[in-house]
Amino acid sequence: MKRLVLLGGGHAHVKVLADLADQPLARWDVHLISPYRRQIYSGMLPGWVAGHYPIEACAIRLDALAGRAGVAFHETSGLGLDLDGNTVSCADGSALRFDTLSVDTGPMPALGDLPGSAEHALPVRPIETFIATWPGLVDRILGQCRRFDLLVLGAGAAGIELAFAIQRRAATEGWSHLFITVMGSEDLPLPGAPDSTRRHAARLLAQRGIAWKGGNRAIRLEAGRVHLEGGALLSFDACIASTGAAAPAWPAACGLATDERGFIRVNRSLQSTSHPNIFVAGDVAAYSDTRPKSGVFAVRAGPVLAKNLRAFCEGRALDAWTPQARALYLISTGDRHALATWGRWSWSGSWVWRWKDHIDRQFMRRFGTAA
Repeated sequence: MKRLVLLGGGHAHVKVLADLADQPLARWDVHLISPYRRQIYSGMLPGWVAGHYPIEACAIRLDALAGRAGVAFHETSGLGLDLDGNTVSCADGSALRFDTLSVDTGPMPALGDLPGSAEHALPVRPIETFIATWPGLVDRILGQCRRFDLLVLGAGAAGIELAFAIQRRAATEGWSHLFITVMGSEDLPLPGAPDSTRRHAARLLAQRGIAWKGGNRAIRLEAGRVHLEGGALLSFDACIASTGAAAPAWPAACGLATDERGFIRVNRSLQSTSHPNIFVAGDVAAYSDTRPKSGVFAVRAGPVLAKNLRAFCEGRALDAWTPQARALYLISTGDRHALATWGRWSWSGSWVWRWKDHIDRQFMRRFGTAA
């Protein structure tokens, strides 16, 4: 019997598992490798921090979904590939052979160029690590009577949403001694968004008492302070890093074709450009049509990946996929208010948050395995 291995439990693989639950893949042995039994839906993580959702409402049970699909679940991480022997090497010491492989492992935090970040910053990814560490940070905040300075490095959507979420939690629970600063390298937050949205976000930060330090680039972290380009220093009690996505080292090391940043190159059928029996989706992929690293594209890739994996295993023609040029981005601002952007268009208000909440909950209900 031939074997299909799903490496990683990302958004696209959730759709693959749901597809296999609806229709098993005849004469194929399917396995899922993931270090976690659940997948936290990243779009709802700020809502959990803000206090809008319990963590269970943000989690999809990968083990339960795999069980429904008849897929063997391996709770471990993939460390690398042997492309000659078609095997995945795992952190638990096992090696899993494959005939066809699909990779949806997500990115690494982009902290390789920031010395001291491993010791002195809490990265948002891996999300499970952040979730496990967050209660300890809350205890530190509550345990300090004097002013507590929290620095958020990174002014993209993830960093901005998190800053607003923490401010909302602080306002709700009376953390009056908490002061939040967001730092970004550009003059305004949310690079890539319409200028009107970026200005609106900056105004909201000021209204909520969140300090904005734009036009600053961190070059080194030490205990309690960050060194900036130009020689300035900024002190902090805790630092959260949300500085974008970096590729893991193993794809390039094992011989897969990658782009200049180390992400796995795929064609429009989501096949590796160097190894056609390997499919890739999500942030670890370098798509033929360049797109931002965003869960939006991982979710949209899911149906195409599920269809093409089945077609490849059954010897049928594959479909091509061109990610949409524009994507809808919904950015929560902590207090059941959100910003929306679509190309040059932008909106904001409580109705946008209700829209986002509806979309997020609908996504979770679709898979019906919340932890």
